[in-house]
Amino acid sequence: MTTPEDQLLVQFQGMIAEYERAQILERSRRGKRHRAQEGSISVLSGAPYGYRYVKKSDSTAAYYEVLESEADVVRLVFQTYVEQASSINAITRMLNERQTPTRKGIARWERSTVWAMLRNPAYVGRACFGKTELRPRQRITRPLRQRKGHATRNSANHERPRQEWIEIPVPALVSESTFALAQEQLKSNKHHSPRRTVEPSLLQGMLVCEKCGYALYRSSAQTSKQKLYYYRCLGSDAYRYRNGAVCDNRPIRQDYLDSFVWTEILRLLDDPTLIQLGTGSPSGNGQEGGPST
Repeated sequence: MTTPEDQLLVQFQGMIAEYERAQILERSRRGKRHRAQEGSISVLSGAPYGYRYVKKSDSTAAYYEVLESEADVVRLVFQTYVEQASSINAITRMLNERQTPTRKGIARWERSTVWAMLRNPAYVGRACFGKTELRPRQRITRPLRQRKGHATRNSANHERPRQEWIEIPVPALVSESTFALAQEQLKSNKHHSPRRTVEPSLLQGMLVCEKCGYALYRSSAQTSKQKLYYYRCLGSDAYRYRNGAVCDNRPIRQDYLDSFVWTEILRLLDDPTLIQLGTGSPSGNGQEGGPST
């Protein structure tokens, strides 16, 4: 039978184990940071596309070896983006049409891969340690929200301030000027992107296409008189999928749908019995089917 003394002992053991775990993690972090400041490449988690990580031996330290076949692809991406002013979508399509193999050997490139490549300072000779950090998760994903769940893990993809990165010299694949021009273009494209959602909308991140099940995101289009915002289904974007779009639902004007939903909310507030009857929502299941404009 468990006594109060046994329970107290177990609690003390748990506290000590948690303390030792925190101490080990902190010592490991300090050790990696110290090795990074000394220029050791072994603290990085593998080599990016264009390089091969060579483990340390008895005579040499670990280093990045340039893979010329992949390095040519990296140079092509930067050249196309900077000199030809091609979009990331266009570069991704070009690589897929040429069936250029990725690091995993498959001929399927994603926009996020090309975007990360253009931002990676390793290609200009400065691999960086400590670019991201672990922080509490602030955004709840749609699938998790639909399951009425809660985030149990922190998110590690939060970027640290640039001045806190530790640079480690590696072989450069592109010039400083080319890399600088790419960063300027990325910054400009981010500011003028039609998907830029600095000002949140009423239904942003909450809509689901009833036809294909993909989320609806906010996009925009510039007319001669004004800038219009739309909710667009992810499944209708042909560039996202190997065999083209998987959904033919058309975008819907944000102002139309926001106004319609807000009117329904006010109607529910005026007559709460509609919630009990299950007729307060236009679709009855909380999903929007992306009606056409």
